[in-house]
Amino acid sequence: MKLRDLSTPSLVVDAAALQHNLATMAKALPGARLRPHVKATKCTSLAKRQLALGHRGFCCATLREIEGMAAAGLGEDLLLANEVLDARRLGRLDARVTVAVDSPETVAAAASGGVREVLVDVNVGLPRCGCAPEDAGRIADLARRSGLSVRGVMGYEGHAMAVGERAKRAEACAASMATLRAAHALVGGEVISAGGTGTFDLNDVATEIQAGSYSLMDTSYAKLGLPFRPAFCVYSTVVSANASFAVCDAGLKSLGMDHGNPTIDGAKVWFCSDEHVTFSRDAASSEPLEPRVGERVRVWPAHVDPTVAYHERLHLVDGDDVVEVWPIDLRGW
Repeated sequence: MKLRDLSTPSLVVDAAALQHNLATMAKALPGARLRPHVKATKCTSLAKRQLALGHRGFCCATLREIEGMAAAGLGEDLLLANEVLDARRLGRLDARVTVAVDSPETVAAAASGGVREVLVDVNVGLPRCGCAPEDAGRIADLARRSGLSVRGVMGYEGHAMAVGERAKRAEACAASMATLRAAHALVGGEVISAGGTGTFDLNDVATEIQAGSYSLMDTSYAKLGLPFRPAFCVYSTVVSANASFAVCDAGLKSLGMDHGNPTIDGAKVWFCSDEHVTFSRDAASSEPLEPRVGERVRVWPAHVDPTVAYHERLHLVDGDDVVEVWPIDLRGW
């Protein structure tokens, strides 16, 4: 199959850029130093590439991801880095599953669901999940009394990920990790799980880094000057054009938009609607796009995770050749 043969919009991954990203991260964080987060790609075929590079433990965000990874033979060490109140599906799996807990209710759910191991999730500055740092020891003690093994702590400095200036990003990361280190002293255990693509080379406290977006990359992370290449785009067709602007057949239903508009090389994106991206020629570009009806364009998303979740498959390409098609088999609930 050739790239031109694909129906649009389609999710396309440059095979060479993907391999560069995987190899670069494996060199920086070898083996167990990286726990790849599959929420970014929702694809067991890609996870198997990460396993082949020595990363044997994986991080998941949903029950569906945990179940799919276990079914694919990738269940050696799975972390559900999320709170759940019904863990019965996890306790039935033939896999090692660790669950994040941050309250008596989530501890009780893990114990009653047959989960054997937990991490105490600590709020390190991002107002999402996680207990207050001073409560971490109490949650850990409760988990142990409930028959659970407490492997350590986790905390996500997500508010630091998109800080543009590296020094300020490092400062924000260090402040969060000081909080997590203090909580770990109350909890114990061998694991301090944290981090992400934006702080993968700044976080020297975590024993494992939960990075996921690095493999495909998006335009938001690309602004940070990280050593990873943009590897994926939504391949689209120009369906309408006039002297002022053109329209391609990607849109809100094929692009994650929470981090802003996508980009198109040589063009200015005006706005996105349900099934369309409206854009114009960028005269200031060194290679301004001259869109014509029927022309194919690469639309570069601003956020990996929700973009991938909109699609059913990844198309790996080498130049104009589609060399592999991978199902996005961990999407859905």
